[in-house]
Amino acid sequence: MKSRLARFVELASKGRRRHVAANDTPGVRIISWNLLRRTGATVHDVAALIEAEQPDILLMQEATVEIDVLPDVIGGHYARSPLPGRIHGVACWSRMPFARPPRACTIPSGPIVKRHAQIIDYPQFSLANVHLSHGQMLNRRQLRRIASLLSAPCAILGDFNLVGPTLVPGFADVGPKAPTHRMIDLLPIRLDRCLVEGMVCSDAQVLPVFASDHRPIAVTLQPEIGRRTLASAYR
Repeated sequence: MKSRLARFVELASKGRRRHVAANDTPGVRIISWNLLRRTGATVHDVAALIEAEQPDILLMQEATVEIDVLPDVIGGHYARSPLPGRIHGVACWSRMPFARPPRACTIPSGPIVKRHAQIIDYPQFSLANVHLSHGQMLNRRQLRRIASLLSAPCAILGDFNLVGPTLVPGFADVGPKAPTHRMIDLLPIRLDRCLVEGMVCSDAQVLPVFASDHRPIAVTLQPEIGRRTLASAYR
């Protein structure tokens, strides 16, 4: 296990160095990852990913109470929003302080699993961290509700559980187009997405398979207006 983890960190670190060399445009590097509750990524796996990929922000889905010690392991700022009646929920880790504590906002939900989105505000932009329902009409309703809670520049990232176009007016799908999950361990499918309004994406990647049934996605984003201000703020 240790040798596997070491190989992952080495390979991911090499990929991160290539990413920096290939992109001179400053921006905020964001990773989104469904951890696969209980049997998937541990807090040490999450810390290893942060060390290897050096994101500014990590958004997580299916995060359990175990992940709450992440700031003790690696520092930074952290918040988790468990889904009602579930052991898991959405969580975020950040190198930069939040403009205000992240908040959970209720979205339309099915009869079994109640859902909410985690809204994260920074001085220059806002993010929504989501784990949407499987129903293809319901998850699109959820996206439209989340979009109504945000003001540009903003982005929605996470596990969309969605096939095909998102159909959210004003938002562009800028995430990587490669599959991020294998349905029933057979069918490659792109469930993990990134939508933006008033932001540009200079890089989008699907990261290596590691510890979970979802591959993490990584994007580099910046607001369309005030790019120089954003760059100076995070130097």
